[in-house]
Order: sequence, then structure tokens, then C-alpha cells
Amino acid sequence: MASIRDIKRRRNSIQSTEQITKAMKLISTAKLQKSKVKAEESKPYSDMMYETIHSMLQKSTGIEHKYLKAGKSERKAVIVITSNRGLAGGYNNNVSKLVMGDDRLTLEHTDVYAVGRKGKEVLGRRGFTVLEDYSEVINEPLYRDAADITAELLDAFEQDRIGEIYLAYTSFKNTVTHIPTLKKLLPIEMEKGREETDLAMMNYEPDEDEVLDSIIPKYMSSLIYGALLEAVASENGARMTAMDAATNNAEDMIEELGLIYNRARQGAITQELTEIIAGANAIS
Repeated sequence: MASIRDIKRRRNSIQSTEQITKAMKLISTAKLQKSKVKAEESKPYSDMMYETIHSMLQKSTGIEHKYLKAGKSERKAVIVITSNRGLAGGYNNNVSKLVMGDDRLTLEHTDVYAVGRKGKEVLGRRGFTVLEDYSEVINEPLYRDAADITAELLDAFEQDRIGEIYLAYTSFKNTVTHIPTLKKLLPIEMEKGREETDLAMMNYEPDEDEVLDSIIPKYMSSLIYGALLEAVASENGARMTAMDAATNNAEDMIEELGLIYNRARQGAITQELTEIIAGANAIS
């Protein structure tokens, strides 16, 4: 059995850890409130942009545009959005597992555009090619950041360095529900199950190439920006939940060690009394 000193030292150590996890929970809670508002405000725009593009293509026929067909290259690009820090439960690992478990994204033909050091480190260790690192972006995402990433990826797509573009991130539903999500950005494909009846055909002015050249980069930028904001909210929610669980576990351990400490102290007192009585009997 551990000594009273060891038990007391361990209890003090856990109490210090509890103070840290409690502080981290409070910080994550405050950050979550801000990031949640931003994510919820941007989501209607990105959802509407997504619906608009697919509705346009649904009402169009015979369009041969560079963004609607796969490039000549077999390589695929995936934007992987994770965090720069840990202590967020399974938040980072869930996104990385999603990428590694998708049959379309093989080690030999996939370039990772990492937003967040944790995803970069995990996928890099697993053998993926990490072509670009935008880890600083996740600290304070801006639409300009999403537009810059879009411009670089579209340039690689047009030059046939990559043939497909994917986006991996964590979708924010609420404080405790965060869903790892993988979307295909380019080439744009019509969603299955959409109704195709009673639709007026789409007319483009001046022509479809010029319209799609203008709107598809904005479509990609809006989806990437929305994903960045949702990822930040999900990260803070996951960290808040993880720190809350850690704090509760620490409290349980402190309570248990308190009982063990009291039993050990009582046992030591009993032993001392027994020795004193035995010594007194021996003298008499």
C-alpha cells in the first residue's frame, strides 16, 4: 500500500491538473460562443451557394466546362482542416481517419493541403504527401484565406497537376455533435436523387463559360470558408467537452484518494497506539 506521503503528493498533483482542465474548459466555452455565432451566420450563405450551383447545373444541358469534368491527372487534392493543438478528444483523429479510410484518396495519388498541424502530422506519418501547410489560417479564419487556397487549387486543377479536389473537415451541428465530413469540390457532380421534372432551362448571359468561370471560384471559397468556421466551432466544442470530462474524472479521483488517505492515516494512528500500549505493558 502506498505511503501517506505518496497519496498526499498524488492527490495534490491531481488537484493541480483539475485546476488546469477547469480553466481550459472555461476558455473553450468562451471561444465556443464566439465561433458558434460565426459558423451559424456563415452556414446559410455556403448552403445557399451549394444549392445554387447544383440547381444551375440541374437546369443546364450540354455544358462542357473545365470545372465540370475530371482533369487529366490521376492525383487528387484534399484540404484537411484540423487544429493546431490537441486536448480535444477525438476531434483531430476523426478527420484524419475519414481521409485515410476513403478509397478515393490513396497514398500514391493524394496531395494533402493541410489546415492545422495535427492533421498534417498524422497524415504525414501515414505516408501521405503534404504539399501545402496553411496551419496559421485556422487560428483566425478569414474569407481571404479561403479565396487564396481556392486560387492555388484551381490553378493546379487547370494545369492538370490534380484531377479532383476534396474537402475534409468537421461539421458543427451543436455543442456536443460534430460530424467528420468529406465533400468533393471539383469536378462538380450532380447530386443523386434530385428531381429533374418541371424545370425551366437555365439561360446564361453572356455565356456559360464566363458565368461559371466567375461563380465556381466563389462557390469553392464559400464552402472552404464555411468549413473553416465550422471546424473552429467544432474544435472548441470538442475541447470543452473533453476538459469537462477530464475535470469530472479528476474530481472522482480526488474523492477516492481522499478516502484512501483517511484510511491510511487511520491505520497509521492505530499502529502508533498499538505500539505505545505494547511498550507501556512491557515496562509495567
